[in-house]
Amino acid sequence: MENSQKIMKAPNFTLPGSDGKSHTLSDYIGKNIVLFFYPKDNTPG
Repeated sequence: MENSQKIMKAPNFTLPGSDGKSHTLSDYIGKNIVLFFYPKDNTPG
């Protein structure tokens, strides 16, 4: 099976964490991270 993943740089962004703090992508340079996005609870999709 052909590998269809393409490695691209993500733009820098900031997201609120469940700990109440803001987390900026550039704070994690040199570290492996996983971003998991999902729809809001109890919504279709």
